[in-house]
Formats: sequence, C-alpha cells, structure tokens
Amino acid sequence: MMMKAIVCPTYGSPDVLEFRDVGKPSPEDDEVLIKVHAAGVNAGDWHLMRADPFLIRLMFGFTKPKHPILGGDFAGRVEAVGKDVRQFEVGDEVFGASATFGAFAEYVTAAPNAVALKPTNMTFEQVAAVPTAAMTALQGLRDHGEIRAGQEVLVNGASGGVGSFAVQIAKALGAHVTGVCSASKMDTVRALGADHVIDYRQEDFTKTGRQYDLILGVGGYHPLAAYKRALKPNGIYVMTGGAMKQMFEAMLLGSFMSKTGGKRIVNFVQKISQQDLLFLKELMDQGKLSPVIDKSYPLADVPEAIAFLESGKARGKLVVEVEPTHVPVVAPKAQTVAGSCL
Repeated sequence: MMMKAIVCPTYGSPDVLEFRDVGKPSPEDDEVLIKVHAAGVNAGDWHLMRADPFLIRLMFGFTKPKHPILGGDFAGRVEAVGKDVRQFEVGDEVFGASATFGAFAEYVTAAPNAVALKPTNMTFEQVAAVPTAAMTALQGLRDHGEIRAGQEVLVNGASGGVGSFAVQIAKALGAHVTGVCSASKMDTVRALGADHVIDYRQEDFTKTGRQYDLILGVGGYHPLAAYKRALKPNGIYVMTGGAMKQMFEAMLLGSFMSKTGGKRIVNFVQKISQQDLLFLKELMDQGKLSPVIDKSYPLADVPEAIAFLESGKARGKLVVEVEPTHVPVVAPKAQTVAGSCL
C-alpha cells in the first residue's frame, strides 16, 4: 500500500523536499504502526534537511539522508502492533517521537517505549507539538539543571518551542521564573506564567548583576563566561542547541569552567523517554502544561513550515495537520496566550 509523505531525497534547502507517494511502513515485531493525525515541526527537521552541522552526515547518511522522511513528533491512532507489543492496542490514541523520523507522513512506526497514551483534554494537534520540545525542557531543567522549588530560574529563549514549555514546567516544579525573549513575544511568555520577562534587545541579563540558581539556554548566543557570571554560587547553566561557536566552546571548555568556583556548565542532547512522556501527560491532564502553537500547516506545506521555523519568527510551536480534527487550540489553563524556536 502507498501513502502520502514529505520526502527529503538530498540535503539542502526546503526546496529539496518532495510531497509524494511512498510505501506504507509495516511494524516490526517490537513496533507500533500509527496513523498520523498531526506532527510537530522541530529544529531537528531542518538540521537534518540541511545536514547542518556537518556531523549529521556521519550519523544520518553522508551523501543523503538514510531516513528520507522528516518529522520526529507525532500524534495519532494505533493502526497495528507487532506481535511482541503488549502496551498498546489498535485504536489507542497516542503521541510520541520516532528516533528515525518519518512523522511527516500518513503513517509512522515507532518503538512502544517512545509512545504514550494521549491526554484526553488535548487535541492531536496540541500533543503533536509536545514530545521533543517538552522533553528537552524537562530533561534540561530536572535532570541536568537539578531544579528545586523556590529557585530563581531563567529561561533564555522563552518564547520558542523548548522555551515555552520550559517556563511552564519550571513553574509547575515551583520555581520563580524569568523569561528572556523579544518585545513582541513578552505577553506570550507572561501568559505562560513567567514571573518576570526581559526583552533581550533592551537588556542583557548577563550584565545586570542579578544572579540565578539555574539558567536554561535554548539556542544560546552569549559567551559561556557571561552565563557563568549570571549564576549564583553553585548555580548551573544548561544549554541545548545554540550557535556553533558556543557549542564548541562548551565541548572544549565547559568541563574545565565547571571545575572552578562551584558553578557548572552542562551541554546535553534530549533523549526519548516514555517515562518523561507520561510525566508530561500528567502535567497536561492537570492543566499545568499546554503547547503554544503559532501556526498549523497541511502536510503538503511542510517546506513552508520548516522555512518559517528557520526564520526564527515562530512563537512557540508549528504543527502539521496530516488528518485534521479542526478542534480549536486552547491556551494554558486560566491563561490567555497571545498569537499563540525548536
């Protein structure tokens, strides 16, 4: 059988992406097959599309992607299960992430430990925006940042995909949160629960003298020494993504800089975790976590979605509607998000 999908036959700009028929996948014995209703757009999609950084070629194919269908995050219904799968049944409404991409299509396969039941109070479009970005925020704050209730936490890049989840998760875990974003997105970040919001064009938080227990840098651009200056004694700077210069600086100097003065610098890559999906589901069930969705696109318009994400103008997340449900997106409980960068 055939299905519609977005295919990346070679590395390059969004212009290389093709909307065409491909073979429908079949689940292995230890996989589930999901009929995709919606998919989330992440920075990983355009990094893979462009093979940027070059290291991607060593991991995903030197001359062209060995997994040509982009899209890591999905939400939909279980269509079939492999004979060794016991956790899910046909018809279950689920969300999750695929380590081999493939979600920009009508069907995708995934390992059961990368899938969870969908919250009943969320649409497919909403939960498709969650897995990669929210797990990145959760793991950065909790596992690497060792967040504790009452701490002063700053989220640099608070209006983007990861940052908008980080603000909500940090608040849910009892922190006092400062969000850094552009002026046009400050109302959005306040609506997510930030106690204080800084317009990065008007104020450099690393030079104010105020210090934080934990800084989560999403796409960081300051020198590591500046972040370290903004930390309290024994504070932690956690970075995920960012400018290539800073990533190399973290790899080369992060460990050394963490050995002086009690302050730590941590760089990490998000890992798919069913336990984390279940934790996020619980927050969504409780009304403490909801995605900020800027725009939704039909499957055929994935190139446009990725181009918009690359522009840096997205407010929160972008979603692809593969099987639209046309249920309106709602903002976090008791809050209103204006307008609605991973």
